[in-house]
Amino acid sequence: MSTYVPLISSGVAGPLGVLHLPRLWLKASLEARGKLAAGYPGIGKGYDMMTINALGLNEAAVRKFITETKPTYPQFEAWIKKQPGVKLDKATLYKHNSAIRGYIHDDATRKGILSASGITDEGSVNPGAVDLNNLDDWKEFYDAALK
Repeated sequence: MSTYVPLISSGVAGPLGVLHLPRLWLKASLEARGKLAAGYPGIGKGYDMMTINALGLNEAAVRKFITETKPTYPQFEAWIKKQPGVKLDKATLYKHNSAIRGYIHDDATRKGILSASGITDEGSVNPGAVDLNNLDDWKEFYDAALK
């Protein structure tokens, strides 16, 4: 069975306007089918939990829904809208999206990602975690499928 590097960026939002939510759905969906590439958590402690917590969702409920229902992305968003206590107001989304865009990796993580891709850390690379994570995903995808 093939496994897949999740190539939807944390900087992508679906119709609800929530950054990282499409990536969260993809990773959890791949994990539920045993198809998530090694080294990627289905629901991790970083952006995944930031997104779940910001929206007022329950991690176990998200995992259960995705595992049992195997929803399309629009079906996942429709389910989210029906959850009790879900927070999808503009202020919540603005705060969450700003936190996603504004997260900066620590120096060691930045240096490791850049080094793995053969890029020197001389300060010209955007230090944002979204962009560095994209670079890391592309490297993992290249190694798995294109090398």
